Amino acid sequence: MTERHVVIVGTGAAGISVLENLRRCGFTGSVTMVGDEETTPYDRPPLSKRFLTGEWEPERLHLRSAEALAELAATWLLGRRASSLDVQARRVFLDDGSAVSYDELVVCTGVRSRRLPLSDQVDGAHVLRTVNDALSLRDGLDDRSELLIVGGGFLGAETAAVASSLGTRVTLLSSTVIPLAAALGEDVAGLLADRHRSNGVHLEQGRAQGVTVSPEGTASGITLDDGRHLPAEKILMSVGSHPNVEWLETSGIPISDGIACDEHGGVVPGVWAAGDVAAWWRPEADRHVRLEHRTNATEHGMNVARAILDQPALPPSVPYVWSDQYDLKIQIHGLTAGADSFEVIEGDVADGRFTAVYGRQGRICAALGVNMMRPLRTLRPHVAEQTPWTELDRLKPALSLS
Repeated sequence: MTERHVVIVGTGAAGISVLENLRRCGFTGSVTMVGDEETTPYDRPPLSKRFLTGEWEPERLHLRSAEALAELAATWLLGRRASSLDVQARRVFLDDGSAVSYDELVVCTGVRSRRLPLSDQVDGAHVLRTVNDALSLRDGLDDRSELLIVGGGFLGAETAAVASSLGTRVTLLSSTVIPLAAALGEDVAGLLADRHRSNGVHLEQGRAQGVTVSPEGTASGITLDDGRHLPAEKILMSVGSHPNVEWLETSGIPISDGIACDEHGGVVPGVWAAGDVAAWWRPEADRHVRLEHRTNATEHGMNVARAILDQPALPPSVPYVWSDQYDLKIQIHGLTAGADSFEVIEGDVADGRFTAVYGRQGRICAALGVNMMRPLRTLRPHVAEQTPWTELDRLKPALSLS
């Protein structure tokens, strides 16, 4: 097995994790990394945070140094996109007409940003997924500009916070009255909404139908499904993502919302998937689950590498996300989606400093901390163990000792 050839399509967090863990587990065969961007692996979460402010330049985003990448002894095919796959011949075809043969293939092609109708190739209509997207968006974010953000999720909210801190006049359009209410509940989302308003962000409710274009071919605003028009010369579309699976349509691999895998990342013999594009089978949930989380991508990469080498999987970790908005540092362990219970453990939501837990079907499913990193750590084990909600009253005194 050690002399076989592994091809990894996708050079983000999942792809570099596969490569590193293959080497860490003793794999001495050849590895080829295929990436559609020209740059080596970089971190995406900071794009809507310190990179967008201009504090960081592209070199600060790199996940590994040039020296560390050289030690991993891989062949890098950058700026090339996978265009099709022949699973019988075990060959990946690239958009430059070349092909790469493999013994094991790991698909880490991630996702791309959704766009509103009529927005393609329109100046002023932005998405935020790549470093080039971020560079294009941050150019001109100052006290002379206006920005309309379509989508009130974490990406849209973080960008609103950064842009307003630069003096940009920001409108944040969300499909709900309170942005992020569906993800965080009205108490926490209400705190964030108040911060936006106090920092000059105008909150608007509605559903975007498409971008309007000026006679000069630049963005002039968006239309809403209720017939309204919101004018804007600079628009950020933060309306979700598409898994990058179109290149697999003729491969025979079933694709829908990503690539369905077993609990080790296996798809078909010789093909694996990891990261945002992969819907892994979760036995405890009795279904496939696809998550767009940074920690999830890294964990997938670790376990795919181990599965390729017939080594036991590592225990699943707890999903983790963070968000910086104004003076609030928000951290979440677990999954808040679908929660039916919420309780503050320590602190006060109104003060912007607290920890809390979310419950789903009678068990703790997530823990959240705002400006309380250390106390939040005491809650993480209960998310991992899915502690019964009925235990909260008994546990609360110990959990609230910071």
